[in-house]
Amino acid sequence: MARVVLAMSGGVDSSVAAHLLLEAGHEVIGVFMRHGEESSEVCKVDRGAAPSAPAGQASAPSLPVLGGLASGRADHKQGCCTASDAADAKRVAAKFGIPFYALDLQADFRRIVDYFVDDYLNGRTPNPCVKCNHWIKFGRLFDYAAGVEADFLATGHYARMIDGQLHRGLDGHKDQSYALFGIGKSRLPRMLLPVGDYEKTEIRKIAESLQLGVAGKRDSQEICFVTQGHHSDFVKARRPELVGTTAGDFVTTDGRVVGSHDGYEAFTVGQRKGLGIALGTPHFVIRIDPETNQVVLGEKESLACGQLTAGDANWLVSPESLSRLASSDAGTGGLSVQIRYNGSPQPASVEVDPGSPDRFTVHFDAPVDAVAPGQAAVVYHGTQVLGGGWIE
Repeated sequence: MARVVLAMSGGVDSSVAAHLLLEAGHEVIGVFMRHGEESSEVCKVDRGAAPSAPAGQASAPSLPVLGGLASGRADHKQGCCTASDAADAKRVAAKFGIPFYALDLQADFRRIVDYFVDDYLNGRTPNPCVKCNHWIKFGRLFDYAAGVEADFLATGHYARMIDGQLHRGLDGHKDQSYALFGIGKSRLPRMLLPVGDYEKTEIRKIAESLQLGVAGKRDSQEICFVTQGHHSDFVKARRPELVGTTAGDFVTTDGRVVGSHDGYEAFTVGQRKGLGIALGTPHFVIRIDPETNQVVLGEKESLACGQLTAGDANWLVSPESLSRLASSDAGTGGLSVQIRYNGSPQPASVEVDPGSPDRFTVHFDAPVDAVAPGQAAVVYHGTQVLGGGWIE
């Protein structure tokens, strides 16, 4: 039996993960992350003593179930870390009889919010959920796990640990290994991913058999701190002094000005809908230039890209292993690279900069669409995650 800190989001996946860990004989400590970007009531912390704190360790705050949780807004989105999620997580923890703590990580989430806003203002497409996994779920929560003398940290991600290495989840439609590439290699031995060996339908059936209230809860689809409206509204609210300064022109790939926009932060590479401009044929965002405020539009073939460069790489295998796997027979899996969360790995070759191993170049076997600066490029060998970096 091991002591395991489990990140509980209030969803069906982390709830069933608690059951699977308990069934395996582990001692489970449930933790909910309070990000502070909603109202002060969303994840209000009760500063009273928490149950079952290890001897000699400071007690963590416990989390009350709150009433009146619905936002009442028609445009409210299903995110995570909301008040209703907090209440759901607490109820599941109570059903299983495990201690449940709320961690106030507002300062850490503020770093993610600033990154999100700054990337859009730099003409990039941020991925705050991936950053959250790197900095908080498998960053700050590891610190917390060490503080309560836990042996492992677990989450409800659809990914697998096989022989100490990170792999894609069994359910290819729900796989979340892409979002975990930035975890420090030294932390892999202390990770548990209980639901990764299951299909999503199986997880829901387990939740139903346990009569968990979250069995039919829909998955979170949105950024947890952008709970209503468009992400550009959030960016403008965070940087009010820049309102109006990012407006500019729509231009085509041949340089023709075809319209104007209120701010380039509203657009991402590959976007087709919501452009507010009609050009007779479908056009997509090909490039965003924050220096000129131009949003460059083109037809679908203009999205095709044969290679990319990435930086700030994190490798989960040694350089020697990466080189060996890169030259292995494609019949055993070969290398592939995934460039967006909802995408799939595409066959490619990878060249790591010998003078700077945190940089690499990807050459795709066939061109891929909508390579967006700011997104992650994650390298796979078969189902194994070798690492990745951020597209430049």
